[in-house]
Amino acid sequence: MNILVALSGGVDSAVCAHILKSQGFNITGAMMKIYNGSIISSALNSCYGSDKAAEINDAKKICAQLECDFHLIDVSQEFNKLVFENFKSQYLNAKTPNPCVLCNPLIKFGVFPKKALELGIKFDKFATGHYVRNIFDHDSGKYKLMRAKNHKKDQSYFLYALTQEKLSKILFPLGDMLKEDVRQYALENNIPVANKRDSQDFYDGSYSDLLNVDAKCGDIVDKFGNVLGRHKGLHNYTIGQRKGLLIAYSEPLYVIGFDTKNNRLIVSTKNDTYAQGLYAKNINWILDVPQKPFEAQIKIRSAQQPAECIIHPMQDCVKVLFKTPQSAVAPGQAAVFYNEDTVLGGGTIDSQI
Repeated sequence: MNILVALSGGVDSAVCAHILKSQGFNITGAMMKIYNGSIISSALNSCYGSDKAAEINDAKKICAQLECDFHLIDVSQEFNKLVFENFKSQYLNAKTPNPCVLCNPLIKFGVFPKKALELGIKFDKFATGHYVRNIFDHDSGKYKLMRAKNHKKDQSYFLYALTQEKLSKILFPLGDMLKEDVRQYALENNIPVANKRDSQDFYDGSYSDLLNVDAKCGDIVDKFGNVLGRHKGLHNYTIGQRKGLLIAYSEPLYVIGFDTKNNRLIVSTKNDTYAQGLYAKNINWILDVPQKPFEAQIKIRSAQQPAECIIHPMQDCVKVLFKTPQSAVAPGQAAVFYNEDTVLGGGTIDSQI
């Protein structure tokens, strides 16, 4: 079997490739070129591969050790159109999108392998170093996307938009491994990037810089409309944010909403950050499409522990009611639904209840 392995120049994807090679598969390494002149694409390079010579050289070293071909595949135009422009539009409308949630199904598991085929690279399966499991259930005849054995490193939250068609062609060799096992495997097999540091999260700088727009300052107000201070542009804040408000108050203040019409940032105390539920749209169901309310678990942030909820399917969205109120429900972020370790699907948070 021929397998195309997505490489980033990091240890996870390197071990992924090495495991598959050791199992007797014919592998080809490939890296996405996503840089298009924007800071966002440069930031995402840490997740999906880099245009930097050092990262490319590391990926080449991995392929040289494994005696397989290496390809750098340009997906920058598609990335700009499908990910960056969407990200920018949502942020400028006071949403909090997650670019990785968009990039994974559209680019990494979409445009990227498709372009590889167009370049004449022959492969039967596509593999990545994600910490997640993809298991075929013979009883239902469907693939089940499941949380990784290592829940701390689990990346299923970012992959809820994958379909049965895509899952049928994907391998995740690291799904049953702990991070320390991956490191040890890399050291024992003299993989060139065995001691390389893990990549950082997406971006921690100013979104005014990221989006290349001028910040439109305005008032920070409480929920009654009283002015408490000034903000530095609504796109620099997210629901639940505490840091950076620079307001002296008797209790810590948090962002609870946006008045985009009047360019006002709404803040309040911790109690007002909690919601009873949410509405989510653009839903993707990995398994069966539910027809009636059911109990499940939900994650509204990648690092969150799944919370118990009841999901009510509706015509063009879902209503989710939490069994315990949840803090910082941010429109634009992903809401991902689970049955224990199995990912049922997910969507984009539209509003809170």
